[in-house]
Amino acid sequence: MIAFVSVSGCTGTGETATAEAGDLVQVHYTGTLADGTVFDTSEGREPLQFTVGAGEMIAGFDQAVPGMAVGESKTVTIPADQAYGAYRDDLLIDFDREQVNGTVEVGQKVTITTSSGQAMNVPVVNVTDSTITVDANHPLAGKDLTFTIELVEIA
Repeated sequence: MIAFVSVSGCTGTGETATAEAGDLVQVHYTGTLADGTVFDTSEGREPLQFTVGAGEMIAGFDQAVPGMAVGESKTVTIPADQAYGAYRDDLLIDFDREQVNGTVEVGQKVTITTSSGQAMNVPVVNVTDSTITVDANHPLAGKDLTFTIELVEIA
């Protein structure tokens, strides 16, 4: 009896399997800004699971995983354009103060509805007697991000 076994990412020559596009992987990660501030981590939580190359992650993170073996760690710096994009001044949006109910202060989050009907919580960045300005940029827009990534599993 002959049995054939195929395992994704395995060469069949005894070499260590590495992650490749289409693989379901689990990783632990820590994301930091240029000044060393940690903005997110999986430490103390379950590993992050995603399919490599499926567009589920920011581009630079997704591109860092192919070729990694289980147990391997790497540190990558992802430029803003491969993360959350450039900071866009056109996403600073002014509203007539009369459109907002109640008192509004700088730093407070308010909910706006986009033209496509999507609700977004955005921070208030300026308040005058007649207008309120919110910032609809992603909080990490315009920032280069550094991630330490450890490949935990290739499913």
